[in-house]
Amino acid sequence: MPVHSTDIEEIFKEVADLLELQDANPFRVRAYRNAARTIASLPYSIIDLVENDKDLTELPGIGEDLADKIREICKTGTLKFLKKLENEEGGSLHELMGIPGLGPKKVKALHQTLGIETLQELDEAAQQGKIGTVEGFGEKSEANILKELKRLKERSGRTPYPVALQLAEPLIKYLKQQQGLKQIKIAGSFRRCRETVGDLDILASCKRGTDLITHFVHYDEVDDIISKGKTRSTVILKSGLQVDLRVIPAVSWGAGLFYFTGSKAHNIAVRKLALKRGLKINEYGVFKNDKRIAGKSEEEMYAQVGLPYIVPELRENRGEIKAVAEGKLPALITLDDIRGDLHMHTKKSDGHHTISQMAQAALERGYEYIAITEHSQHVRVARGLDAKALEKHMEEIDTINNQIDGIEILKGVEVDILEDGSLDLPDTILKELDIVICAVHYLFDLPEEEQTRRIIRALENPFVNILAHPTGRLIGERDPYPIDMKEVMKTAKGNNCFLELNSYPYRLDLNDTYCKMAKEMGLKIAINSDAHSTDGLHNLSFGIQQARRGWLEADDVINTQDHDNLKRLLNKN
Repeated sequence: MPVHSTDIEEIFKEVADLLELQDANPFRVRAYRNAARTIASLPYSIIDLVENDKDLTELPGIGEDLADKIREICKTGTLKFLKKLENEEGGSLHELMGIPGLGPKKVKALHQTLGIETLQELDEAAQQGKIGTVEGFGEKSEANILKELKRLKERSGRTPYPVALQLAEPLIKYLKQQQGLKQIKIAGSFRRCRETVGDLDILASCKRGTDLITHFVHYDEVDDIISKGKTRSTVILKSGLQVDLRVIPAVSWGAGLFYFTGSKAHNIAVRKLALKRGLKINEYGVFKNDKRIAGKSEEEMYAQVGLPYIVPELRENRGEIKAVAEGKLPALITLDDIRGDLHMHTKKSDGHHTISQMAQAALERGYEYIAITEHSQHVRVARGLDAKALEKHMEEIDTINNQIDGIEILKGVEVDILEDGSLDLPDTILKELDIVICAVHYLFDLPEEEQTRRIIRALENPFVNILAHPTGRLIGERDPYPIDMKEVMKTAKGNNCFLELNSYPYRLDLNDTYCKMAKEMGLKIAINSDAHSTDGLHNLSFGIQQARRGWLEADDVINTQDHDNLKRLLNKN
């Protein structure tokens, strides 16, 4: 079975969970978690490195032992060490740790008291009111478990965008090997850059006589063929992802691309405009009576209803048709607009490269500035800095700034917001920094009013500039914590603060709706990579996609500004 980077990442996460359940050395557990994060942040496939016999130990956090395990997974599709852990006591419990609030101790308590080993058994026990009888649990814990299990079921039908991307790229490469193929494109929610994808909708145009469908169903990752016709086929990949392939004539290429890109709501709105003009739109083209008058390109499809081309990211029927008709469609931000990255970590906390290495990598991307923002002391697992260590770190940044040309390194910190809204470091050190990012890293389950009050107090600190990953979500793993986002945004704007769009592809936090809300309120955003390695700087491309879905333009984002203007924005006084 073919292996993808995401497969290795998930295996390492499972190993870390099982080791933690067995009370293994915390450093060993952390090594597997860090390795999983390294693999997730790579802008290329680790499989390609293995196939080209590259030295995997050059990757951050990957030593000889982990490198050997990566090669074993690539060769066999499995890891003997994981099988060994799964066969040991508690080896089936790791999936329970995917429920927020269930750490190793609580999982073991449920197993030892109630014999729970699976999510289904956990659900049954919670439904029967048994969870609350276990020491360390109560009615609230039981209710939270039921709520999270329900959310898990709702999320399980969709695939995070970066996972879908890893599955799509080799499939498209394979399909392009077929002679006679003229055009090929992935449509649907993937093309609209949604943060999760239900399935892949692939459109293709071929020369007459080309049997692309047969080539498609022989792809080595196809697990099940649901249907196979002359121009359409549906398969299930071994990953579980459904893929639909449609072969459409060149004369209908634009119409098919428009129709299958969606969204459904956007398409309906465009069809209503067509009906007012006496036209009919479907996947084959635009028709006047029975005569096709457009369909070869999306541009001519839109032109027939009096509209210019609308980019896929905006096709959600959230005001884009009215905006384009009034000439007010935004000139969406692009990656080329970014002049710097304001959130990243180095070896001083939980990053994998030095300050100089991060700066050099940013310089090669054409950035004018970066901010080094290590964790504060509360995040012990990330080796966060106390005030004394941060002072020394600032001195080191000053020294490196004097040694490197072409880029400015801003002195920053990602400081924890404590339960009462105070910060993890004193103002005496915060005021010496160029940039202060505050963040919630624990107590995600506070009631909405308390969580909102907590964040608002942090934003009222005179030295805070940015709220990082504002809702705390992890796509597919942890839902956003409850907050009154409108009040948070009002407070941020009133205190000359900004919200972050965190580009780590499993965060993408803010979501697109909140980005649009911020724009409408006049609150600017910082799009940051949250990189923990030089490869992690690539995350910014995912953030740009999200920003475009949120209607953001270059002027809505602070790190599109040159260094002097950025300093003025960050200088609250």
